[in-house]
Amino acid sequence: VQLVESGGGLVQPGGSLRLSCAASGFTFNNYDMSWYRQAPGKERELVAAISSSGSIINYADSVKGRATMSRDNAKNTVYLEMNSLKPDDTAVYSCNAKWYGMKYWGKGTLVTVSS
Repeated sequence: VQLVESGGGLVQPGGSLRLSCAASGFTFNNYDMSWYRQAPGKERELVAAISSSGSIINYADSVKGRATMSRDNAKNTVYLEMNSLKPDDTAVYSCNAKWYGMKYWGKGTLVTVSS
């Protein structure tokens, strides 16, 4: 089982980015997927979650209106697009796969928002 995030890096305030999470080793279509983030010295925070079919998507209040989560079940990949980035968005972003009692995590990708 693998979840591999990509797309992180240094972004200026007000900028945008698109994170990807490529999944393998399990039946991706069955799993609800989520993006979490953890900033230095802070607890992990749920950013967005999408149902297995993609029909239900929820966002944390902190990113609502600035983030779009999507999935491509044909490519076993989920995405998180964020715009109007702020320094407070600086964190390691990780994806999570969940199906009943099964849960998998990626190692994360670092997003730094700074001028």
